[in-house]
Amino acid sequence: MAQDPQTEAEAFLKIADQFRLGELPTEQSHPDTWNLSEIAQHDLKRGFLLFQALDVAALRVVESQVGRIRELARAIEAVFLSGGRVFLCGCGATGRLALTVEALCREGMVEESFHDAVIGFMAGGDAALIRSLEGFEDREDFGCRQLEELGFRDGDLMVGITEGGETPFVIAATVRAAELSSVAPWFCYCNSDDVLCDVADRSKSILLDDRVERLPLITGPMALAGSTRLQATPVQLTAMCLALAHHDQPGFIELAAGELTYFVESLDYTAMAPFTETEQAIYAEGGNVIYETADYGLTVLTDTTERAPTFSLHPFENIQSPEHPASLSYLSLPNSAAPGDAWRAMLGRAPRTLEWRGVKDRAGLHYLMGYDISVHVRQHRALKTGQEAEAFRVFSEDQGFTLQLGKHRQHFGVSEAPWVENVMLKVLLNAHSTLLMGRLERYEGNLMTWVRPSNNKLIDRAIRYIRQLAERRGMTVPSYEVTCHALFRVRAIMAPDASVVLKTLEALEGA
Repeated sequence: MAQDPQTEAEAFLKIADQFRLGELPTEQSHPDTWNLSEIAQHDLKRGFLLFQALDVAALRVVESQVGRIRELARAIEAVFLSGGRVFLCGCGATGRLALTVEALCREGMVEESFHDAVIGFMAGGDAALIRSLEGFEDREDFGCRQLEELGFRDGDLMVGITEGGETPFVIAATVRAAELSSVAPWFCYCNSDDVLCDVADRSKSILLDDRVERLPLITGPMALAGSTRLQATPVQLTAMCLALAHHDQPGFIELAAGELTYFVESLDYTAMAPFTETEQAIYAEGGNVIYETADYGLTVLTDTTERAPTFSLHPFENIQSPEHPASLSYLSLPNSAAPGDAWRAMLGRAPRTLEWRGVKDRAGLHYLMGYDISVHVRQHRALKTGQEAEAFRVFSEDQGFTLQLGKHRQHFGVSEAPWVENVMLKVLLNAHSTLLMGRLERYEGNLMTWVRPSNNKLIDRAIRYIRQLAERRGMTVPSYEVTCHALFRVRAIMAPDASVVLKTLEALEGA
């Protein structure tokens, strides 16, 4: 039975001290992007150059941690040679990272004999790839249960990945790995130890656990405050790929890290501007877009699905639920003739879903197959929306990748490994989708005013943004507790695609 808003607010306030994360640099506003929404609206090319500068600076963090990445690579090599496996665990963006790394390993990033020795998993299982599962990342017991059900055992290596360094699901799974295996697990995060120890007891506990190896990649604030998919996740993706791709030759990691930074620095980010303008125009005219790719499925899926929780857009609709409204964009693997074929092609294996009582209706295989990302999605979308979708094609070509939307076509030469192409495509799509959302007025300055408070961390984030905006607008700033109660009252009655931050601010202003 659903609780009333007052009870929910009071329950959150009892634990809020462990989720008040405003002191974390990854949650703070970047001083260079304070007017990002205006830049997106009026100077798109400048916006892309700003993203490029921040992405390059973030990748230099990887270069500064080459020594630790080498140590991780050596640990991976030892596990591989002893017959063990490497598990990668994350939530949300880092969960999609973990599954992307696994797929890249199956595509040749590691030797064929080790293709089944790299296992990625995320909170909620593979179904969480395409639609956020509310509350999963707050469940420590789910992290342990998923790890154990995947067969993690002594001799296996676990890498827990969390941008902020405070995600309960990942921390619990990593600590459980330390109990099950004599191989020390690794913990990868993007905030400093001292700040994390001050902010959350769970972070302090794992950082002081001498059974756990640490890989800090301190990125600082994101281009859009709190949106760790933008700089933090590509940095962590790069570190994981470097360690796995060079597990047998860790001496090459420094050179490879420097080359990737150079490649990103050399990219023509501004060539994305026509694609952003065109996609915005399609939506302004009531249209929709299907991203088509046979080569970069997980990277494209990650960008398109992460728009929904970040900006309160309708998520991808499930064909088993005709009441679901249509999302602005969708994904298609045009070479796949059925949903099962498409998911296997993208993951490089059969899907791994959660058939648990109470969650399989939103995390099970039957539910996942309702997201038809095969060639037939175009037909489904036409029937649902009453119009043909525009195709945004992303495909491998001439030692690089090409983007095509309407009359715009742009090739980005890479001449490198597939994992490098995926990192470069990821940073370009991050910049594209974020600036696109700015043009659709889905954030203010660099604050995610349309954030969807679906877990404890995001509830805290919404409360902080409401209070910051109140101060910017000259209002009397309400207390954290008053704001929390107002947030839960508004959330209970508002439409799912509205801005709970702005609606709560309006309610407080009216009061």
